[in-house]
Amino acid sequence: MNQHPTIARPFTPRSVPARRKFGLDLARPSRRHWLGYLLLAPAVVLIALIIIYPLFVSVDMSFQNVGLVRLGAPRRPFTTINYERLFTSPEFWMACWVTFKLIVVVTISCFVLGVGTGLLVNNKFRGRAIARLFVALPWAVPEIVAVVIFAWIFDSSFGLMNWFFIKLGLVNTTINWFSDPTAAFAAVAVTMVWKGYPFVSIMTLAGLQSIPEDFYNAARVDGANAWQRFINITLPCLMPVLGVTMVLTILWVFRDFSIIYVLTGGGPLKATQTLSIMTYEQAFSFFKMGYASAVGVVTLILCVIASRLMVGRSTESIY
Repeated sequence: MNQHPTIARPFTPRSVPARRKFGLDLARPSRRHWLGYLLLAPAVVLIALIIIYPLFVSVDMSFQNVGLVRLGAPRRPFTTINYERLFTSPEFWMACWVTFKLIVVVTISCFVLGVGTGLLVNNKFRGRAIARLFVALPWAVPEIVAVVIFAWIFDSSFGLMNWFFIKLGLVNTTINWFSDPTAAFAAVAVTMVWKGYPFVSIMTLAGLQSIPEDFYNAARVDGANAWQRFINITLPCLMPVLGVTMVLTILWVFRDFSIIYVLTGGGPLKATQTLSIMTYEQAFSFFKMGYASAVGVVTLILCVIASRLMVGRSTESIY
């Protein structure tokens, strides 16, 4: 049998797959960050559609003298009449003052109660788990349910608060909580404090759990008492957590609508009308969408300024 010699064929490199030539190879270390961008893309698009686009629409609408918005209607001419009317309106400055008072009263009260209850349930005692549950319970209650409960509590005819004050001898007659401006503001503030202080308690408790026990042991060895340990260890270590919590609480009071609207509707005599209530009334009661957008834009700017000031000053770590 004839033996034919094997002829060596010249080596030709295999063709690179098309996905390597024209596709994006996410397995390569230099391109792995693109995988993160691709995974974040749906969330970014959704945020842009839900938040960013309506924000631009609101800013654009605030520079138009438009009432009820209609789809397909031509764009109104550019004007600053909404802002001129806004900054010369006593109602706007009254809403700013009410919002400022509510922020101060609710934030301070929430922090006093929240930090106190957080320190309390952080100690070891029998029934601590149940105590933590009751502290966090108001935060889990929906706002509408909380408002209905407090509407019955502050009822002028058969409310629990009037009965309690009369039994203690603080008043002789019932208080019309929703007819008197001062009483209505107090009722709104108490409801918001009851609803908001558990958030401060939870954040404080989380911050306390992260403080190393060695700090307290070293302080006890040095002879520091409980007050000195709180001032020199607990409070400085909690400042980053409390700073973020304060920002979130202020923003919550800024934007809260359901508690005030269901409880008092902004009355009486605009005593509880905040910027959020004013925005709603101008938009959906008087159908002044351009003017309401201007109020919303100013509210957003105030929230950004307050957040930036608080974050810059109170959330710095001590380490």
